[in-house]
Amino acid sequence: MPENRVPRRRRFVVCEPRHFAVQYAINPWMSTGRPVDVIRALDQWQALVDAYRAHGHTVDTVAPVPGLPDMVFAANCAVVVEGRVFGSRFHAPERRGESVAYEAWFKTEGFEVQHPEAVCEGEGDLVPAGRWLLAGTGFRTTPEAHREAQEFFGVPVISLTLVDPYFYHLDTALFVLDDENVAYYPGAFSPGSREVLERLYPDAVIATREDALAFGLNSVCDGRNVFIAPGAGELADRLSGRGYVPVPVDLSEFHKAGGGIKCCTQEIREARS
Repeated sequence: MPENRVPRRRRFVVCEPRHFAVQYAINPWMSTGRPVDVIRALDQWQALVDAYRAHGHTVDTVAPVPGLPDMVFAANCAVVVEGRVFGSRFHAPERRGESVAYEAWFKTEGFEVQHPEAVCEGEGDLVPAGRWLLAGTGFRTTPEAHREAQEFFGVPVISLTLVDPYFYHLDTALFVLDDENVAYYPGAFSPGSREVLERLYPDAVIATREDALAFGLNSVCDGRNVFIAPGAGELADRLSGRGYVPVPVDLSEFHKAGGGIKCCTQEIREARS
């Protein structure tokens, strides 16, 4: 019998894709020859925001800045654990202005921001998972940033090496279901990292390459509801079989830049009371 899953209300931060475009190519998904339909992108983004709110979650918005077309991908700006903000230092020069814009927002909300010395792309590669932080490296965030994050948060950081450029961030290859389990695509990881995941999560939900390439793992789960790309049908069925409730949200316009649901979503994890 599937388990009875319990959702937990979340606080999310997003950024309207008013200036979204593919003006450069910094991952295999991006091609400046593929035009973006901004109206469609805005409609899809609003549908995601509406879905979050319909399920009881709080959604804050950061004002978009002209000239920063990828600012919509809020997950990359920082990682927040117990009210502590570890900011970003982007690999690509084109995105570095986003760090400044998001830091200003965090400060207006009363947060202090720790600046990483090494390249670090926020929740794209640093994924809070219960008692530890899963940390991706291989294409963007560096192992040095993993060490910085561990010192800053004081929680164990588990480094995982990504080997497939189509899964350039950890959040394209894995997402957290709850404090005890994850879903992931094994082929995105080095052999040693696959063994680590098998040891940590023997009951993980495993995705096919097809569902991973459909951005099925760039999902957000509140403990019960999984906001997921509609193209990842087999993964959705597997999640349903485990007692989770798939909530399909089409963000296909953002796939042109290599992003999906999670890329557009930053989570604020408040300090424990």
